[in-house]
Amino acid sequence: MPGRRDDLTRLRAALTAFFALDGFVFAGWVVRIPAIKEQTGASASALGLALLGVSVGAVVTMTLTGRLVRRYDSHRVTVACAVLLCLSIALPPLTHSALALGVVLLVFGSAYGGINVAFNSAAVDLVAELRRPIMPSFHAAFSLGGMVGAGLGGLVAGSLSPTRHLLALTVTGLLVTLVAGRALLRVEPLAPAERAAEEETTAVKEGAGRRPDRRTRRLVVTFGLIALCTAYGEGAMADWGALHLEQDLDASPGLAAAGYSCFALAMTVGRLTGTTLLERLGRTATVVAGGTTAVAGMLTGALAPSVWAALFGFAITGLGLANIFPVAIERAGALGGPSGVATASTLGYGGMLLGPPAIGFMADWFSLPAALTSVAVLAAVAVLVAVATRRATVPA
Repeated sequence: MPGRRDDLTRLRAALTAFFALDGFVFAGWVVRIPAIKEQTGASASALGLALLGVSVGAVVTMTLTGRLVRRYDSHRVTVACAVLLCLSIALPPLTHSALALGVVLLVFGSAYGGINVAFNSAAVDLVAELRRPIMPSFHAAFSLGGMVGAGLGGLVAGSLSPTRHLLALTVTGLLVTLVAGRALLRVEPLAPAERAAEEETTAVKEGAGRRPDRRTRRLVVTFGLIALCTAYGEGAMADWGALHLEQDLDASPGLAAAGYSCFALAMTVGRLTGTTLLERLGRTATVVAGGTTAVAGMLTGALAPSVWAALFGFAITGLGLANIFPVAIERAGALGGPSGVATASTLGYGGMLLGPPAIGFMADWFSLPAALTSVAVLAAVAVLVAVATRRATVPA
């Protein structure tokens, strides 16, 4: 019906705006970390501990947000977390010690983790309603928002103080939340908590028993592990790609900085074309093809003897990894609802946190190029897991 189609179109546009806002705000914060470090006078180790607040807040909140979504619905939780995210981004410039920065970032990380579970849950419901694999388009919006946020942040870093810059992000974010939030709240959630509870009760009454529940949990964790394997690569590329180009291949600082840009741009392009790819190949084939591509790309990027070959490898890696994480989150949500999204998101985010320190330790033990090949190894693991569980998952 026309009215229903209009609601779904409005819902898709609103969710896309929130995904883009999340990437925009987070990237805006990341580019000002050096200035915040100087302002607080924190040592490298103290800053590292303070930055851990983002991770701790995100992981803890992700484990709780699934319950909040079931109780209050994904739309309201998305809007509430967006408001908190936008307000908390203005707080780091007001701190003058590593301890205070860590506390503030704990709040910021909580909002970041909460909104990721909430809008991914809403997106999973919309994918099921439309019966089209549009999940990559939402994650493409996140990537685009991040690229815009980082680009603008770099442009204004020399003319705006961190206080003014991050306050501008707060104002911009609240305006986007006002517009997109009104549109989101006008649409009835597609999978209300009451309906989920009724379906669970019905399944128990009909004798579903405990075994299907355990099977579902195992599959959700499996998709979370796939997300972890691919998010590991994204974290590793963000923190170590430029250093590899500069240290091992003698690239200039400017050219080395282009390494992650090539990766991120290729990932964005891959996600923009992800829906078409999923419709043609199906989910399992897309994960297998993407993971295999990422293996080849990362081996090239890590072991190539020239800068340009390494940049090409980074771009191929971005294309390969682009759609695996969105597919894993969507499948976990289809199986486990908001709790499934929370579990897979927590594992995936854990992979992004695990990547940088793991690469660092392996670089000390062996070499940085050898350490970066672990990205290819985990991409191959994601392929093997996807192949092994292809018959156990919901149809593609």
